[in-house]
Amino acid sequence: MKIADTSGQDVAIERGRSLRTPLLGGAVLFALLALAWIAVPVVERWANATVTVPADRLRIAQVDRGTLVRDVSVQGRVVAAVRPTLYAPAAGTITLAVNAGVAVEKGQILARIDSPELTSELDQARSTLEQQTVELERQRIESRQQRLEKQKEADLANVRLVAANREKRRADAANAVGVIAVLDFEKAQDDLRNAELAHQHAVADANLFAERIAFELRAAELALARQKLRVDELQRQVDGLVIQSPVSGVVGDLLVEQKAAVARDTPVMAVVDLSQFEVEALVPESYADDLAPGISAEIVAGNSRYSATVVAVSPEIIGNQVSSRLRFSDGMPPNIRQNQQLTTRILLQELDGVLMLARGQFLDSGAGRIAYVLDGNGLAERRSIELGARSLGAVQVVSGLSEGDRVIISSIDQFRGAEIVQITD
Repeated sequence: MKIADTSGQDVAIERGRSLRTPLLGGAVLFALLALAWIAVPVVERWANATVTVPADRLRIAQVDRGTLVRDVSVQGRVVAAVRPTLYAPAAGTITLAVNAGVAVEKGQILARIDSPELTSELDQARSTLEQQTVELERQRIESRQQRLEKQKEADLANVRLVAANREKRRADAANAVGVIAVLDFEKAQDDLRNAELAHQHAVADANLFAERIAFELRAAELALARQKLRVDELQRQVDGLVIQSPVSGVVGDLLVEQKAAVARDTPVMAVVDLSQFEVEALVPESYADDLAPGISAEIVAGNSRYSATVVAVSPEIIGNQVSSRLRFSDGMPPNIRQNQQLTTRILLQELDGVLMLARGQFLDSGAGRIAYVLDGNGLAERRSIELGARSLGAVQVVSGLSEGDRVIISSIDQFRGAEIVQITD
């Protein structure tokens, strides 16, 4: 017996259309269009790239903003800061008391010069000084005697004046009572007048004589003082015949032979002060306008850097170079020697907050006006740029690049002037 199933009772339900399929298709289509919009320019640029260069052959640096120190680095030579050269103060025969390379102390005798001419001149000056001293004393004695004579004449004239006054009073009294002749009365008046004139002239003569004597004595005293100065100067020159070391240090080269006849101002020897050293640096003349005393610098000795200051700049250019002197600011390196070669770095200018890029061969191959900037898609685009100040490690970017740009800083000769270069891994 067959049992009937319920299939006959089933009702077929019509399946509705789903919305997921159209939405998914639209999203895929939009993504493909966006990818095409992005990829097409890139593909076009790839297609326009005429040069392909492996990335491992390139040096790349990023444009940053910071402080750029414009500087120049040159080799310097250690020289003694104090190296006085001693000269012969007079002509004569020199006797050296030291040899080259000997350590000496300040004030130590280094040489003597025998100068008979200078010694004789000093003796003559001393003799003249003694003669003038005696002559001045003689003038002083004579002047006192002559002033005494003049004073005596003035005193006698005064006595005669007093007597004439007395006679005049007597004549006046006699004339009042009429007991004196007219001639005698007039003679008394004349005698008084003569006595007054004689006294006036005697006093004036004594005063004038005193002034003249004082002037002559003053002139003699000045001549004596001048002669004393001459003796002192000659004595100083004679004392200078003994040449002493002006500093503590080491005797450098001897410039004359033992017992040699030397002329005045002949170089004799040099003394080197080993306690103070400076560095002499020859800087290319292109930096001459930027060099000036007071500029900061660095000196590299071994693995250490020492602060320094430019203390002197030569006013002339020799061999396309300018000589400058650098002095240590905060102590010197230990165990440095004269003529030792050290690396120097002179800080010419400091610029804050500027765009800067690391130095590279692109500066030479592109003349500092062309750079290739990476776009992040394996391509490098050629740009015109303008650069400013340059340091040993970086250059200032004036225009053409922005902060964060990645730039090829190796040689760009291999790009052959292409506008777009493809960079491969």
